[in-house]
Amino acid sequence: MFENILGNDKIKKELIGSINNEKYSHSYLFLGISGIGKKMIAKEFAKMILCGGEKKYCNKCKSCIEFSSGNNPDFAEINPDGNNVKIEQIRELQRKIVEPPIISNKKVYIIDEADSMTKEAQNCLLKTLEEPPSYVIFILATTEAHKIPITILSRCQRYDFHRISIETISDRLSELMKAENINVEERAIRYIAKAADGSMRDALSLIDQCIAFYLGQDLKYENVLEVLGAVDTAVFENMLALIMSSDAAGCMQLIE
Repeated sequence: MFENILGNDKIKKELIGSINNEKYSHSYLFLGISGIGKKMIAKEFAKMILCGGEKKYCNKCKSCIEFSSGNNPDFAEINPDGNNVKIEQIRELQRKIVEPPIISNKKVYIIDEADSMTKEAQNCLLKTLEEPPSYVIFILATTEAHKIPITILSRCQRYDFHRISIETISDRLSELMKAENINVEERAIRYIAKAADGSMRDALSLIDQCIAFYLGQDLKYENVLEVLGAVDTAVFENMLALIMSSDAAGCMQLIE
């Protein structure tokens, strides 16, 4: 469970504990920067909740099979329509939740980018969260909790997702490059992992960008700096040394 999703191990452990004990909150809030796995974990969590097998991740029962194919009638994911999650989407959700589950004991709804809900949508959702059917579970994913009314936040069990470590991102990128038989310098991978600032999704996007630019070639540290428009930290170290020695001419030459 969650083995293909890296980082935030404490949160994953707590969610697995609630699965094993079958103790759920009616609503959850997953908060954190983009690209760290909030929605991936939310979907895996939903799949486990809805699983009808003896083990809560059997991948064999009707619920798991339908979930994997995107056809589980007891699950829905609400994404922004344009720039916002609109009141019409929440009203449609309200119409669905009054119907009991079809193939599972629960119904799970993920609202992605919950901070983008219009004020009308927020008020509409609040009414549902105040008196939800016993079989309904909501998971709200957001990068900006301050944009969600306290009346909604107070009804959610909150999980704060953290940035993924540089080491974890580096190891994952190295595994992927080895699987794809692409030669990438370790320093290059490390720099991409650092530039991603804790986001696995950004790291994958950056390394894809670098590989595309140097397709068919070994990817070196200097290549990554060029593609990303970055400067080797050694340049800044040299600049500092020149400034401390009051070498104005050397500084100008280095800048050139």
